[in-house]
Amino acid sequence: MAENYFSRLNQYRVMWILVFFDLPTETKKDRKAATRFRKSLLDDGFTMFQFSIYMRFCASRENAEVHIKRVKHSLPQYGKVGILHITDKQFGMMQLFHGQKPTQLQKPSQQLELF
Repeated sequence: MAENYFSRLNQYRVMWILVFFDLPTETKKDRKAATRFRKSLLDDGFTMFQFSIYMRFCASRENAEVHIKRVKHSLPQYGKVGILHITDKQFGMMQLFHGQKPTQLQKPSQQLELF
């Protein structure tokens, strides 16, 4: 019974960060800035969920805030960027489809966090 309580509690403590963006790519300078932004997300442990949507698993709200600050620090000069953080419980309620067929959400691989 205690184990069920703690696993449920963790679903509300563990966070996901989703970064949505629409960046200009008309000029060489724009493309370079967009590439730099995507690379900064990958370097910080984000993975591509869909084109222009990246996600990252975080062990806690405090850890999520650290990564949100990093995203804000690497924002490009132009374009639109949205940052959303949600609990693991909310993320788990997402319904995914490939065409009209439902598909399973892939669980994140274990991430080693060094402090």
